[in-house]
Amino acid sequence: MVYAAGSGHPGGAIGIADVLTALYFSEMRVNPNDPQMSDRDRFVLSAAHMVPGLYATLAEAGFFPKEELTSLRKFGSRLEGHTTRNLELGFAAAAKIDKKEWRTYCILGDGESNEGSIWESALFAYKFQLDNLVFILDRNNIQQTGSGTEIMPLDPVADKWRAFNWYVIEVDGHNFDEIIGAFRKAKEIKGKPSIIIAKTIPGKGVSFMENRWEWHAKAPNEEELKIALEDLRKYDQPS
Repeated sequence: MVYAAGSGHPGGAIGIADVLTALYFSEMRVNPNDPQMSDRDRFVLSAAHMVPGLYATLAEAGFFPKEELTSLRKFGSRLEGHTTRNLELGFAAAAKIDKKEWRTYCILGDGESNEGSIWESALFAYKFQLDNLVFILDRNNIQQTGSGTEIMPLDPVADKWRAFNWYVIEVDGHNFDEIIGAFRKAKEIKGKPSIIIAKTIPGKGVSFMENRWEWHAKAPNEEELKIALEDLRKYDQPS
């Protein structure tokens, strides 16, 4: 997708793929045959630049044809380069007010966690006891111009969220047992929202891309695309 568009954000999109897979194929109540069903769980990609990963997941789940994926960022395409990302608190609060059982999930980046709006959201969610809300922090430590540690250190990030009275779960963002177990635990927590801090490897599985901040926002050339696809196809081989 990013190669076809000539621009985009491959590193984070690949790094969050396992979490997205767990969400759409295990955790969330969604139906590609009825995408607007009233009791569906809601998902917001606050780390909106990771949207190629979301589109790939949606297509794999049957929400739209895979052939549409290469229209990313093209004029007239519905696959925009960034998602709308400012609704998660409203979704969760509305479900609480209306006494609905559906839940809201939101992936946010550690780079955007430098912003005050994230912490304002944390205050709001705890005050109104939004225990139907789960944040997943993609802890990949890269930003567009360097590592997160260099630009604005965030640690101890788990302690920060605990100080804001959220229930905190830390996981390996590439371990499905840990990810699914964290979602299960979050459902048991009452009276406060939960955040799953998922330690991920940006560009996971692509030899030249892993943990390289340069691939936060960079399209591969033809040769790099070939290498990346060869690397990723190894995951399809029986172990």
